[in-house]
Amino acid sequence: MAPELLPRLLDDAGARRLHEVAALDPECVADDFRRPGVAAALAEAEVLLTFWGAPAVDARALAAAPRLKAVVHAAGSVKHLVTDACWERGITVSSAALANSLPVAEYTVAMVLLSNKRVLELREEYRSVRGLRHDWHQRYGHAGNYRRTVGIVGASRIGRRVIELLRPYDLELLVYDPYLTGRQAERLGARGVGLDELCRASDVVSLHAPALPETRAMIDRRRLALMRDGVTLINTARGALVDGPALTEELVSGRLRAVIDVTEPEVLPAESPLYDLPNVLLTPHIAGSLGNELHRMADSAIEEIARYAAGLPFAHGVRREDLDRTA
Repeated sequence: MAPELLPRLLDDAGARRLHEVAALDPECVADDFRRPGVAAALAEAEVLLTFWGAPAVDARALAAAPRLKAVVHAAGSVKHLVTDACWERGITVSSAALANSLPVAEYTVAMVLLSNKRVLELREEYRSVRGLRHDWHQRYGHAGNYRRTVGIVGASRIGRRVIELLRPYDLELLVYDPYLTGRQAERLGARGVGLDELCRASDVVSLHAPALPETRAMIDRRRLALMRDGVTLINTARGALVDGPALTEELVSGRLRAVIDVTEPEVLPAESPLYDLPNVLLTPHIAGSLGNELHRMADSAIEEIARYAAGLPFAHGVRREDLDRTA
């Protein structure tokens, strides 16, 4: 991992627990397998604990690590990290994607509820008025969460958790996922629909699909046009899922609202209007683990190492065949 991230990942309790389950050199933290001292550690390593900033575990790294049996990633996607050489060698892989999905789902639920309550709109108007108005209820008679329709795009870990967290509310939940049957959607607590129908029917559309060639710009100009005036689009997944220029046009016009945590490019140019639009909440990819939430991912990874040490299979193992349809 990037060495400066270690104290953010491991608190004192996590560091103590890691030392209980593994023999390690706490000074050997590297973001480049070619750094001095790393080669000797690789030669002895049986498990790699990885995090943000880790280099790819490629054939060259594996050649220097003859005893390596497992990679335990204390973060989400392993696509950038675990190469074909790992799978061909039979390296077992674990990811803290489930732990990282929880704050994303919590953030999404908060944004769904705030969006239907028209909090952004009310905040801007209250800031402008700077006083009481007697017609707030009249002006915002369309606001509220009672019997609103929320569309979830993607029955991923996060999408399923969002549905679970939203079930207690008086909402109609729709879900679109090409791998999900109608019966499976019902068991989740939602109604399975096509993507076009979801866009037409929802008051809030929330994206939780992986970035794959077939999902690129799945929310395109045509599907944005299907959304009713005033609909909120929430994207905590990947910027590539949306036709960015088309969405920007809709937002500049004021017809739609958006909560955007991910964009393409990852950082928008300074002149992008999305920074200043009152109908847009733009955040810098922070819906996932932030601050002390990193410790949840560390704890998940450490427990996986404990399972490995006890001869148990990983609880959150990653299979090569699943990577084609996951983040």
